[in-house]
Amino acid sequence: MSAYVKKSDIFVSSQKLFDVLFREEGAAFLDSSLVNELGQYSMIAIHPYLELKEIDGQFYKNGVLQQGSMELCLKAYLQKEKEVNRTVLPLVSGGIGYFSYDYGRKFEKIKTRHSKKLELPDALITFYDNFIIEDIENKILYLIANGKLAAQKESVQRLEELVRQCNEDRACFTNNVLAKEEFGGVDKNFEKQEYIQAIQDVIEYIKQGHIYVMNMTQQLEIESKKPPYEVFKELQKKNPAPFSAYLSGEYGAIISASPERFIKIRDGKIETRPIKGTRKRGSTTQEDLLLKEELQDSEKDKSELLMIVDLERNDLNRICLPGTVKVSELFKVETYATVFHLVSNVEGTLRQDVDFVDVLRAMFPGGSITGAPKVRAMEIIDELEHDQRGLYTGIIGYISLSGDCEFNIAIRTAVYDDEKYHIGVGGGITYESDTEFEYEETLQKGKALIEAIQG
Repeated sequence: MSAYVKKSDIFVSSQKLFDVLFREEGAAFLDSSLVNELGQYSMIAIHPYLELKEIDGQFYKNGVLQQGSMELCLKAYLQKEKEVNRTVLPLVSGGIGYFSYDYGRKFEKIKTRHSKKLELPDALITFYDNFIIEDIENKILYLIANGKLAAQKESVQRLEELVRQCNEDRACFTNNVLAKEEFGGVDKNFEKQEYIQAIQDVIEYIKQGHIYVMNMTQQLEIESKKPPYEVFKELQKKNPAPFSAYLSGEYGAIISASPERFIKIRDGKIETRPIKGTRKRGSTTQEDLLLKEELQDSEKDKSELLMIVDLERNDLNRICLPGTVKVSELFKVETYATVFHLVSNVEGTLRQDVDFVDVLRAMFPGGSITGAPKVRAMEIIDELEHDQRGLYTGIIGYISLSGDCEFNIAIRTAVYDDEKYHIGVGGGITYESDTEFEYEETLQKGKALIEAIQG
């Protein structure tokens, strides 16, 4: 059965609609709160009918333990249910979810010495009956039903009624409904000198020839009763990002405002967009310009990004048609609310025999958050970091039954569990790294999230 798609007669922003829907069990929101060429659409998913998840190597389907792996089940499901998307929309049928960094360790056979801190599943993809897609650029709302749980036309009629009520402000919550609560301080899993020593250890590994570059991270923990959806909305205001996400479930909630695209697949074309190099925003126009130029001219940051571009070109060449992989953008500075980033774009054409699971196995975890060479960098990460990364530096996004998909890198991301927010912050280390600067850069990257939790 093909998805039933109807253009709404009334336009209401997806944000306003999700103010109503975020309490629905399993509801998901992928939002482009920073409107630019990277994100034209925002999408809401409700009414889950199939949940695939993996916890500690065990695979569950709708909560029931299964034989085999999640990847094999996902691969078979995507093949069996494949359908053509005849619309211009990125998704009309499919799933939304995430793969944690630790889930990706098995692709490279990297064991860990750390125990797990959170009950969050290692990977979770949920397939939904209904989607609401906002075309942000053209201010159009699309209402979609797949007929898995309810008749399609009746299902869309219920969505139309919701849109109508929201347009009349009869169903929508406001920020004031969510009470602000007390919050505690920020706990780090590294003391400053410990973290600086770890950076020096990374540089020593580089000198000895083990690696060229490595991403080193620390974990922050903030005790707070502030509701996660309120934090998400605050983050959207303070730090709008092209790949924002809000997911919730029995494990708690995930809040993400990522600037980095891991992969986008559309009509057999694949892109990856690594980031390396960060500068904070200046307090005056002149200081802002100087910091932007400093990043643009930084040989250290360009060198670091170039190494990751080479790694990801190699990964793409494993799954793309020969001769199609190219670097379409190199050393572009992108501007965000609190920082500048140096980015590149690498793209190629997928081979006919390659599907989403093959792409995952070939490219995940992303090179920008491991280092190069990837396997040795991941071994050293496990040796030097104090905890499992969990979702941090994993990926969040959607998989369409058409074969398309888009996932961010899960940075600028918080996991809310048992009245605590868990945040990872880190950066790429090279031979030229200044240890003090690298430490301060990690804190700068967490600034917007911390302010959203504490503000």
